[in-house]
Amino acid sequence: MNGIFLLAFKLLVNDRAKFSALVIGITFAVFLMVQMTALFAGILIRASSTVINIGASMWVMDPSVQTVANSIGMPDYLLDYVRSIPGVKFAVPLYSGAALLKLPSGLYQTATILGLDDTTLFGRPQLLQGRIEDIYAENSFIAVDDPEFSKLEYPKIGTRFELNDNRAIISGIAKVASPSLFGMPTLYTTYYRALQYVPNPRFTVSYVLVEPKSQADIPGIKDAVRRLGYLALTADEFIAKISAFYKFQTGIGINILVMTVMSFIVGLSISGQTFYTFIIENMEKFGALKAIGATNRQLVMMILFQSGFTSLTGYGLGVGLIVVIIAIAKLRLPDYASTINYFNLSIAFLMAAVISAISSYFGVRRVLRIEPFDIFRG
Repeated sequence: MNGIFLLAFKLLVNDRAKFSALVIGITFAVFLMVQMTALFAGILIRASSTVINIGASMWVMDPSVQTVANSIGMPDYLLDYVRSIPGVKFAVPLYSGAALLKLPSGLYQTATILGLDDTTLFGRPQLLQGRIEDIYAENSFIAVDDPEFSKLEYPKIGTRFELNDNRAIISGIAKVASPSLFGMPTLYTTYYRALQYVPNPRFTVSYVLVEPKSQADIPGIKDAVRRLGYLALTADEFIAKISAFYKFQTGIGINILVMTVMSFIVGLSISGQTFYTFIIENMEKFGALKAIGATNRQLVMMILFQSGFTSLTGYGLGVGLIVVIIAIAKLRLPDYASTINYFNLSIAFLMAAVISAISSYFGVRRVLRIEPFDIFRG
């Protein structure tokens, strides 16, 4: 069998034009499929950036909330109620909103304001400059150094600006695990300062962050919160809910799906047609092999090997190419959101395997019908 595979390999690569066309077709298809799915994965991660960065185990929210950015205010008594639920280790409020900043240059910029619990500062970011204690200073805010940091005109500690006609001072520069999706810089402050600086409706608690005593206490906490008419989700469940919103209730999911399917069709059409042409042009060689004793099984194995080898080569080149492109793009374009993970690599591999299988099917059908007599007679 090793001799058959070696013969199949030589037969494949000796026709350099057809082999190159096969590899390029699959490489191009894999490149597009991974690029599309990586872009969508990056969008979903950034859409859940606040959940990831805060790091709370459970989030209590209004049942109508679809994304973390569109919070719905809840009454203050809910915080006390959650704290009284058996199994809750601690619970703290989180404010999430937007405010208009007037920068030192006189320009205006909208920013996301996150107000942390004044007592614990639970969910605080990792500081690059400054001390976390300085957040308690008058008019103090912490700026996040992410791709949107430049929109604040690269502030330093001590930089002053206006926030809804109130003076605000940068007391620290922080970094977070995931940048925001929505193109707005992020500022952290204390919960009550956020309420003072940002106009709010009657209910001001955006979310209640909960830390259960153990995993076994989570179902009981969910039931208790549900009885009051609110929703409690773990961080993973909240991220899944945000992802489902962008997948099924916006145009992002369907557009990415259409582009991925189109990439698959392009790769299939190019590779399938080229591989079938390759089989037709080498029909005499397959007939000669059959005449000297090669079985149908051995011929089928040769075709499957050729198709599989081409698909794996194209897959590897396509993944390598998109990794390089994404790395370069992120160096030049900080807002570029593509993220490669096991899921989109698996999807691309599965589609490359389907392309290989369909291409092989038509080649196998043609070779199995060949008769050595017809070849030599011609």
